Amino acid sequence: MIVRSLRSLCMCTRTLWLDSGQGPIAGRNMDWAQSLGTNLWVLPAGIERIGIDNDPNPLKWQSKYASLVATAYDLATADGLNEKGLAAHILWLTESEYGERDEKQLGLSVSLWAQFYLDQFDSVAACVEYTKNNAIQVRPQGDPVSGRWSTVHLALGDASGDSAVIEFIDGEAKVHHSRDYTVMTNSPPFDEQLQHLTQYQGFGGDLPLPGTTEAADRFVRASYYLSKLPPADTPRKAYAALLSVMRNAAQPFGVADPARPHISMTIWRTLIDLKRGIYAFESSFSPDIVWVQLNKMDLTKSQKLDLAQEGLVGNMTDKFVDTPAFNFLSA
Repeated sequence: MIVRSLRSLCMCTRTLWLDSGQGPIAGRNMDWAQSLGTNLWVLPAGIERIGIDNDPNPLKWQSKYASLVATAYDLATADGLNEKGLAAHILWLTESEYGERDEKQLGLSVSLWAQFYLDQFDSVAACVEYTKNNAIQVRPQGDPVSGRWSTVHLALGDASGDSAVIEFIDGEAKVHHSRDYTVMTNSPPFDEQLQHLTQYQGFGGDLPLPGTTEAADRFVRASYYLSKLPPADTPRKAYAALLSVMRNAAQPFGVADPARPHISMTIWRTLIDLKRGIYAFESSFSPDIVWVQLNKMDLTKSQKLDLAQEGLVGNMTDKFVDTPAFNFLSA
C-alpha cells in the first residue's frame, strides 16, 4: 500500500520519451504555490564555483560545459540542458533526508545540485559513476519567499536516451540508473513508485488508470500515456505529442480538489530535444511558447532572457541579453 504525504507543496512531473521517432525528448512540469521568478540563462564554461559558502569542506569546480537553465528566483537551477545534451531536472520529494553535515564529505548546496552535473558531465553514465565513487553531501535550503524546506530529488537524461534518478534517503544518495526510468514525479521515493506502478493495467496489475493529481497517480498516468504515444514523423509533431502528456499530468489554476489542498498548480513546463539542443519553455500565465536552440547561441558569455517581458513568443535564440551571472543561494 502506498503512503501519500500531505506535506508536499510542490508537485512536479518529468518524462523522457525515447520512442519519439525523433530522438530522446524530455518534458517537465513545475508545480509550485507561487511564482518562482523564473528566467532563462546561458551560463558559460570556465566559471569557478563553490558548493557551500563558509564551509570547511565545500565541493569546488570549474565548469567544463556551457548550459541553458531555468532558475528559481535567479538563485538556483531548477531545470536545464548543457551543450553536450545532458538534461537535469529538480523535483520535490518530501521524503528526502540529507543527514547532519558530515565535514568529511564534500558539501554542495541544493541550489547548485543540478548545475554541478550540467557543468561537469557529458552523459548520464558519467554523472552516475561520479556520484557512486565520490562522497558528496547535498545540503538543503529554505525557499527564500515561502520558507519551505527544499526537500528534492534529481532526474538526469542525455542524448543517448540514458536516464537516472538520484535521491537522498536516510542521509545516503540512492541512484536509480536505467533507460527504463522515463517518468519521475514526487512522493513516495522512486523505488516505491515503481512498485506501485505494477498494480495498474498495462504494467502487470488490474487497477484502472487513476485520475487524481496526487504524485503517485500522475506517475502511473504519465507512464501510461507516454507508452501509448506513436512515433512522430517530424520534430514539431513529436513536441506536440509529448506536451499533450505533460498537460495531462498538470495541475490547473486554483485548488481543483478541496480534499488535496497541498497540491500546487503547474506554473510552467519545459520541453527539451536532447538530440537537437532545443529548449522550450511554456508559462501557465501566457498562451505562448518560447524556445531556444542551444547550438546557435554564443555560449562564451553569461546571458539572460527575462521571462517577465510581455509578448514573448517563438524563437528566442537571439533575444538573450548579456548579463553578469547570478549568484547561487548557499546552504
